[in-house]
Amino acid sequence: MLATVLSGALVGIDGLLVEVEVDVALGLPQFTTVGLPEGAVKESKDRVRSAIKNSGYEFPPRKITVNLAPADLKKEGSAYDLPIALGILAAEGWLNKERLSEHALLGELSLDGRIKPVHGALPLAVMAREKGLKGLVVPADNAAEAAVVTGVEVFGVSTLSEAFLFLNGDQPIAPTSIDLTSVFAAHSRYEVDFNDVRGQEHVKRALEVAAAGGHNVLLAGPPGAGKTMLARRLPTILPDMTLAEAIEATKVHSVAGLMDGQALVATRPFRSPHHTISDAGLIGGGAIPKPGEVSLAHHGVLFLDELPEFRKNVLEVLRQPLEDARVTISRAFGSIPYPASIMLVCAMNPCLCGFLGDPQHECTCTPQQVQRYRAKISGPLLDRIDIQIEVPAVKYKELSQHQASEDSAAIRTRVNKAREVQLRRFAGRTLFCNAQMTSRDIRKFCQPEAAGEKLLENAMARLGLSARAYTRILKVARTIADLAGEEKVSGAHLAEAIQYRALDRK
Repeated sequence: MLATVLSGALVGIDGLLVEVEVDVALGLPQFTTVGLPEGAVKESKDRVRSAIKNSGYEFPPRKITVNLAPADLKKEGSAYDLPIALGILAAEGWLNKERLSEHALLGELSLDGRIKPVHGALPLAVMAREKGLKGLVVPADNAAEAAVVTGVEVFGVSTLSEAFLFLNGDQPIAPTSIDLTSVFAAHSRYEVDFNDVRGQEHVKRALEVAAAGGHNVLLAGPPGAGKTMLARRLPTILPDMTLAEAIEATKVHSVAGLMDGQALVATRPFRSPHHTISDAGLIGGGAIPKPGEVSLAHHGVLFLDELPEFRKNVLEVLRQPLEDARVTISRAFGSIPYPASIMLVCAMNPCLCGFLGDPQHECTCTPQQVQRYRAKISGPLLDRIDIQIEVPAVKYKELSQHQASEDSAAIRTRVNKAREVQLRRFAGRTLFCNAQMTSRDIRKFCQPEAAGEKLLENAMARLGLSARAYTRILKVARTIADLAGEEKVSGAHLAEAIQYRALDRK
């Protein structure tokens, strides 16, 4: 007999409906899976056979053929175990096929019949809703994650027997429901805060400006100056995450299998890959493409510590995501897009030994070594970094002070107000912050007053600022003016913005 069970496959961060067709026919015992299955899908026959027997059901000693349609889409992962097992039981006439056709199923089976969590429950829940299915049957550990999607009932099951009894109408299961508002509030707290940082007030100010305008940042300073500590606290002052942004970020983490039973990613992601990472690990890839660190940082911060230590080919692949806010991975079977709307934060030493310009330590590098060290960062990459700030070593007096610094909540309030100004400015367009402005927008919104024009002209000549620094200064000055609640870009705003081009000076 023939039975059809609905399941799903992941293409990028989107779900695609897959029909699991199971045919049990007379013949020598054989189990064949077709429809471009990869290794884990082919091995499901052994897990399914043991799970069915150990759950108290009889495994049919006949010829079993499983087809995963559409047949031209490569299937991967262990999520097809549950639909295959229930398809075999339905083909034997033991399961209600009508209820089976109303639900999509996914789950990995243990040999004893327990159901383990799988990747991509949230995108597959979105797919089930779009296809008009009545419900989605998922492992219990994935139920809260899938229940974020409204408009489709989500049923969490722990064993094969429980799923069989539910779909047969013998054992009702209450659909999983979550209060999105309370879950969003409960998971939107950060473990770190800016009031932990002593000193470095000018760097905190630069990061506030960066957060307000969505500007990429480069921190340059000696070892132990607090560059990493400051970068880790940057997400805490970014604008409050919206529910739509949280769901987008959750979809990427769900596909990557990083949810760990959590229902929602409600805080700005912070990803800090090691400098030995490959280009595929950074932007995504593999034989079957997976999201990389850039996509996992979607709507958050990607922090590259010891920037010159990253391989040059790895850094150069960042150009497209920084420009387009998405990554496109091309393979023989097609192109897969992943979202990558990030703030890039980089940290580096001023030279190879790390003590160039430090009054407490003598630099041992020659001018040629300093030049070679900084040359590891290409001009096109620096062109995409708006703020370059020097981070000096913290003095003992600042370290030992007991007075608490300003906390992240206070800074975030000012950042939110500045972003609201920018959203009104760019209403009806696809721009969300000053960092995304084009040349036309800069001419329209960032023209300084006459005194500011003169100041900028003198700075370009005396400090040897590059041509690419000109537009960056105007963008940052526009953000500083927004933080101050001023309509015009004044000389004071430009003067502060010029200080944030440390590596462009002669």
